Amino acid sequence: MHLDGSHTLNAPAEAVWEMIMDPEVLAKVTPGVKTLEALGDDKYKATSHIMMGAVNGLFDGEMEVLDKVAPQSFTLKMTMNGKIGTVIAQGQLQFKPLNALQTEVIFSGDAQLSGTLARTGQRVMGGVAKTMTRQFFKSLEKQIASLQEGDGPEKGKFFKKLFGKQPE
Repeated sequence: MHLDGSHTLNAPAEAVWEMIMDPEVLAKVTPGVKTLEALGDDKYKATSHIMMGAVNGLFDGEMEVLDKVAPQSFTLKMTMNGKIGTVIAQGQLQFKPLNALQTEVIFSGDAQLSGTLARTGQRVMGGVAKTMTRQFFKSLEKQIASLQEGDGPEKGKFFKKLFGKQPE
């Protein structure tokens, strides 16, 4: 299964990069992720609950960030195992500043599925993957908006990234 596309976020590339590299934020905005625990240098243990129509299950596995070029790009490699199958995926993300306050996130990746997951059919899987991608970006937009509006302790860091100073 292949997935690619892009999405524009209303934040500078550096701020988007920092949010996506933060395991706590990433766990909040990624659909289905229950836990994301740092294991060491850019390696994480993950637990996810994935629902695809009538097929759903709990998955455990590892994610690894490779080829980091901050704040421009990285590769994410993931292996997740569950009772209903296995997902092995790898994707590239690029962060392209459109201006001082907007970033285009360009993504491209492939996933290999096995077990019941693979038997649900590519048409269903493609639709679910697109829905999860939309949910991810919508959640990330909400996280950015909440930091811009000052809902939480990270407000100062975010505004410093945006404007080079703390909010008053």
